Amino acid sequence: MVDEKKKLIWLIFVRLVVVSLFLASLAYFNFSEYDFSPDEIPRAVIRLIIVTYCFSILSLISLHLSTRIVSVIAYAQIIWEILFVSALVIVTGGITSTYAFFYNLAIINASFLLARRDAFYTAALCGIIYGAILDFHYFGKLAHFGLFPLPDFFFSPNQIISTIFTNLLAFFLTALLTGYLAERARRSETALQEKVIDYDELEQLNSMIVSSIDSGLVTVNSDGKIRVFNRYAAELTGITPQDAYDMPLSDIIQGIELPDENIRGELRRDTVFESEKTGRKILGIKTVPLKDREGHHVGAIIDLQDHTMLREMELNLIKADRLAAIGELSARIAHEVRNPLASISGSVQLIAQSGSIPGDDRKLLDIVMRETSRLEKLVTEFLQYARPSPPAKSLFPLKMLVSDVAQMLMCNERFSAVTIDNDIDASVDILADHDQLRQVVWNLLLNSVEAMPEGGVVTLTSNRVITDEGRTRESSPGLEIVIADSGCGISETSMRVIFEPFFTTKQNGTGLGLALVYRIIDAHGGRITVEKSSCGGACFRLLFPAGGK
Repeated sequence: MVDEKKKLIWLIFVRLVVVSLFLASLAYFNFSEYDFSPDEIPRAVIRLIIVTYCFSILSLISLHLSTRIVSVIAYAQIIWEILFVSALVIVTGGITSTYAFFYNLAIINASFLLARRDAFYTAALCGIIYGAILDFHYFGKLAHFGLFPLPDFFFSPNQIISTIFTNLLAFFLTALLTGYLAERARRSETALQEKVIDYDELEQLNSMIVSSIDSGLVTVNSDGKIRVFNRYAAELTGITPQDAYDMPLSDIIQGIELPDENIRGELRRDTVFESEKTGRKILGIKTVPLKDREGHHVGAIIDLQDHTMLREMELNLIKADRLAAIGELSARIAHEVRNPLASISGSVQLIAQSGSIPGDDRKLLDIVMRETSRLEKLVTEFLQYARPSPPAKSLFPLKMLVSDVAQMLMCNERFSAVTIDNDIDASVDILADHDQLRQVVWNLLLNSVEAMPEGGVVTLTSNRVITDEGRTRESSPGLEIVIADSGCGISETSMRVIFEPFFTTKQNGTGLGLALVYRIIDAHGGRITVEKSSCGGACFRLLFPAGGK
C-alpha cells in the first residue's frame, strides 16, 4: 500500500511537470508570433490545464488524508488522463490534432499503477474514444466545439479509418510492451523485497545468536579496532559494547596484540585480565581470520572464554594429587617411626623411674621425654592427615558448634584481647561429621586469634551460595561458612601454598593444621578458599554441598 501511494504521488508530480511544460511551450509558440496577443492563447487549453492542476492537488490531499482509497484514486488518475487527452484532442483540431500520442501516457501509467490487463482495457478505451472523436468530427457532430466537417480532399474515409487503426495498433503495442515491462518490474521488486526481508531476518537472527551465546565474541578490523563486542564479552571485561566500539583490542585486554600474522592466522592462548569491575580472570583467547567475499583478510574474529574456574580446577586437581602422594608417604613414614618412638619413650620412662640418676641427667631425660611427646603428636597428626576416617555425617546446629569452640578458645588468657562474633543464624543446620567439623573450626579459629596478638575481631557468618545471576556456584545449592579476621593477613605467595602439608609461618607450627582442614572439607565434598578480608586480615570460605538448611 505504501509503494502504491508513492507511485501515485510520482505520477501526479510528473503529470504536473508535463502539463507545466505543455503550458510553457504553448506560451512560447504564441510569443514567437509577431502579432502576439495574450488573447490568442487558446482559452480552452488553459482552462483544461487549470482543471488538471486542481484535480492533481485534490488527489494529493485525498492521499494524505486516507490510504484506504489508493486504488480508487489510481483508477481516477487513469480516467482523468483519458478525459484530459480526449478534451485536448477536441480543442486542438480533432482529426488534425497532433496530441493523440498523449493517450500512450495514460496507457503507460495504467501499466505501472494497475495490472497488465488494465493496461489493455485502457488501450481499448483510448482507441474507442479517439475513433469516436474522429468519426464525430468527420460527420460534423462536433460543430458545437468548433470542429466543422472537413472536405473529402483533406481526409477521405479511408484515411480516417487508417488513422484510427494505426493509433489503435500503437495503443495496444504500448500496452503490450509497457505491461510486460511493468510485470517484470513488479516481479523484480517483489523478489528484491523478499531478499531484503530475508536479509533482515538473517541479520536479526545473527544479532540474537551473537548476543545470547555464552562466549565472548569480538571482531576487529585490519587495524585491530573492535567492530563487534557481544553481551558476554561485556560481562567478562566490564566494558559496554558502545564504549568498546572502535577501540583497539589491546587497550581493553592488556598483553594481547594482534599483528598482521596473527590476524591472518590462528592464535590460541590464555591471558590474565584484571579490572576493578570484574576482578582477576584468566581468559582463553582463540582467533581466526575474517575474510571478505573475495577472500581478502579484513580482520579477525576473537573468541573469549572465562577459564578462571577451569584453571582453578586444574590447579586443585594437581594439588590434590600432590597432597595424596605426600599423604601416602607420610602415612608410611609415620607408621615406621611410631613403633621405635614408642620403644624409646618407654625406655626413657623406665630409666627416669630409677632413683640413682644424677640431677643433670634427669634434666636431659625430661628433655627427651618432652620432645618424644611432641614427636608423638606430630606423628598422630600425620596419620590423621594421611588416613582420615570417612565422615560420619549427621544434621546438627552450626551455631552451637561454633559457640562451643569459641568458648574453649576464650578460656585461654592469651586470647583475652580477641573478640569472636558468632553471627551464624541459629536456624542453620549442617549435614557433616560433628567431630571433624569441630576440628576444622578449631584450627581456623586458632590460626585467626594467633594472628592477632594485640587483639582484634574474628567474625563467623553463613549464607546460601547464590551468585548475582541467581545461580549457585555448584551444581546444587550449598552452604558457605565465612571466617574473617582483622589480623595481619596472608601474602599472595602464601595463599597459593597455604593448604599444602608442612607449610607454616609459625615458629613452632607443624604445617599440618590447614592441610588437615583441607582434607576434611574435601572428604565432605566441599572446598575451601582463602582471600583478603574486608578488614585487612584473612578470610576463609568453606563451601559445603547440599545438606545445610
